[in-house]
Amino acid sequence: MLDRIPDETTILHFRHLLEKNGLTEEIFQSINERLQDKGLLMKKGTIVDATIIRSPSSTKNQEQKREPEMSSTRKNGQYYFGMKVHAGVDAKSGLAHSLVETTAKDADIKIYPELLHGQEEAIFGDKAYCSDKEKHYAREAEVFWGVLDRRKQGKQLSERQKKKNRLLSGVRCKVEFIFHVIKNLWGHAKTRYRGLKKNRSHWQMLAALANLYQARKQLLGST
Repeated sequence: MLDRIPDETTILHFRHLLEKNGLTEEIFQSINERLQDKGLLMKKGTIVDATIIRSPSSTKNQEQKREPEMSSTRKNGQYYFGMKVHAGVDAKSGLAHSLVETTAKDADIKIYPELLHGQEEAIFGDKAYCSDKEKHYAREAEVFWGVLDRRKQGKQLSERQKKKNRLLSGVRCKVEFIFHVIKNLWGHAKTRYRGLKKNRSHWQMLAALANLYQARKQLLGST
């Protein structure tokens, strides 16, 4: 049986084939269509979030410079160098239906529209997505705005806002699970390749597999 395992070169060529033809995105979408057919991906509410994937910041390499497609960003007083993975997750199941990969400095709210599928009845997110303009658009479309309120300069949150934030956090936390599976359980907290394109393909496959992992009990039960 061991002689049937593909060698490293064969696996590398297969990965390049997937990247070149954009097949990882098709695999991600095909798996999601199957999950939706099974009633596991409802697409009525979306939770949006982003996570930082670190890249080596050292210049001790052949080019003697940092990865040009990555960038620095500051979070909670600490600087990070790398990329961001933005995800749109089903509010009921926690399964990812949208994925966008950018350099780390891109603001979360800038990518937010790309994470929506357009059929939402509710939208949830943390304070990074707080926007009066987007809240207005959502309410005009009769979509529930479940984004946490952020303290404005010179003002404190009211007790009502604090209570609402605590309630919304209970829903919003579902988006963290897909990142937990990929980064902590599977050990993909750092970029594996150079360039956004290769890492984008990598994360599309990881997200597809993470969706199957999260839905494994329901899928096995249905068989």
